[in-house]
Amino acid sequence: MSASPTTVDAVVIGSGHNGLVAAAALAKSGWSVVVLEAEDTPGGCIRSGEATVPGVVHDLYSTNQNLFQQSPPYQAWEDDFERHGLRFAHSDTPFCNVFEDGTALRVVADIDRTADLLAQHSAADAEGLRRLNERFEDFQTAFLPLYNYALPSAGAAAAVAKGVASVGVERTLELARMLLGSTRELGASYFETEKAQALLATWGMHMDFGPDVSGGAVFPLMETFSNIAGGMVVAEGGASKIPQALCAMIEENGGTVRTGARVTRILTDDGRATGVEIEGGERIRAEKAVIANLMPQAIFDGLLDGVETPEPFQHKVEGYQHGPGTFMLHLTLDGPVPWAAGDDLARFAYVHIPPTVDDLARTYQQSLAGLLPDSPLLIVGQTTAVDPTRAPDGTHVLWIQVRSVPGTIQGDAADEIDATDWDGATGPFTERVLDKLERFAPGVRERIVGQHAMSPMDLERHNANLVGGDSIGGSAHFRQNFLFRPFPGWSRYEMPVEDLYLCGAATWPGPGNNATSGWLVAERLTSGVPWKEVALGAAATGATGAALWSLLSSSDE
Repeated sequence: MSASPTTVDAVVIGSGHNGLVAAAALAKSGWSVVVLEAEDTPGGCIRSGEATVPGVVHDLYSTNQNLFQQSPPYQAWEDDFERHGLRFAHSDTPFCNVFEDGTALRVVADIDRTADLLAQHSAADAEGLRRLNERFEDFQTAFLPLYNYALPSAGAAAAVAKGVASVGVERTLELARMLLGSTRELGASYFETEKAQALLATWGMHMDFGPDVSGGAVFPLMETFSNIAGGMVVAEGGASKIPQALCAMIEENGGTVRTGARVTRILTDDGRATGVEIEGGERIRAEKAVIANLMPQAIFDGLLDGVETPEPFQHKVEGYQHGPGTFMLHLTLDGPVPWAAGDDLARFAYVHIPPTVDDLARTYQQSLAGLLPDSPLLIVGQTTAVDPTRAPDGTHVLWIQVRSVPGTIQGDAADEIDATDWDGATGPFTERVLDKLERFAPGVRERIVGQHAMSPMDLERHNANLVGGDSIGGSAHFRQNFLFRPFPGWSRYEMPVEDLYLCGAATWPGPGNNATSGWLVAERLTSGVPWKEVALGAAATGATGAALWSLLSSSDE
């Protein structure tokens, strides 16, 4: 490999889907781009492989691809994605919750059918579901468009103004009040029974929202009713189809994706990012931009070592918070899961095993205290129920995400596991997970023909962005979300080092396979207009715009 530096328009560090989207968009715009990935396979947390037995494909990290299918890049490049082999398998039975008494609440891709199913449990809950669906429709109009814009920006201000005008000020304020509440409060406001309340609270745990954390209502509202509206999808043949298609798009437009290329340093000159150095000493010069699909600490406490940044900014980097960890368990079965609540549950994409809101609250607090939860939440993804191509006939794939667990173990809430590190605790904790699964699906252990566990430390070893096994790339609590992600004053992807940009889960709109931050970074770079100028222009368009701009930019430095 030549010691002379290669020169391109943009270098992208990290091949998570946002980094790949940014590179693909720039390459399509005529930029010369290189993506550098430290691991041997691109894709970050969107990756699949044979984790248990040969011929069985597991999604190793994320599996639900609803957000990606609805994302701006997928909508813009759908034909390209299909041409490069990406197709989605769809489930119209997206999720259900099971309970200790052998019953289940089922959510299907139809509001009337779901309400009818819920009415068999409680007429009041069914009515509450319909009322909450109306609130979701208001949310789609008033606030959901924000997820396609940088914050703050002209587009965001205009979208809010339009949404408020359509929904009405009073209804918008009521909606905002609801969204600022916790998942427990959301469920109690609309549902009569504890079981129905657990339907919502469980979705909060997918993120970093225990039942009593303020601001937790947003994600459960979005996930519950988007699943009712459209079902759930996974990538046919495995999640790796997504990064593979993006890599193909980058390369067919003249870009390069290099794996096994660990960046050890971001090069700077007079306060400007000018390129990178790769392990082994090779340098690549970036004429226009360096885009990092990384956690903030990895950049400012590592790759930019020796580069002075303002002290207040460095304090913000040091204060970036990660959520609790995640434990993954991949299983291959020689038959469907024998759910106690009914054979039909084997068709559902997700089966949630909380089972109550109080159980979730206890699990969340135990994990924050460093304790292995005594009865953790199991999110059971029945992948082959959605995509049968993942395994031979008669073989079934289970993707189990265990939320939430401590990244660093201080003890065991059940006083059964002595190990205080994950290398020692993985085996016995796997047994705890299987014991809980067995309670709700008697006989499932006998059907296991292959298994592979991934502790929080395993997750971080495979992907340095998953600090402490935090699967969402940083807490999404309100203090670190929206305008405050990753830090107040730096929410528009530009960093204090000129021509250095941040994208990925640590930036708005945060975790999940939404592909939006990479898309917006590329849009910023190819437009040639700084976001602040665009936003200020929008603020001058009228009193409503000015008021909204004042609200959105009040924390900006």
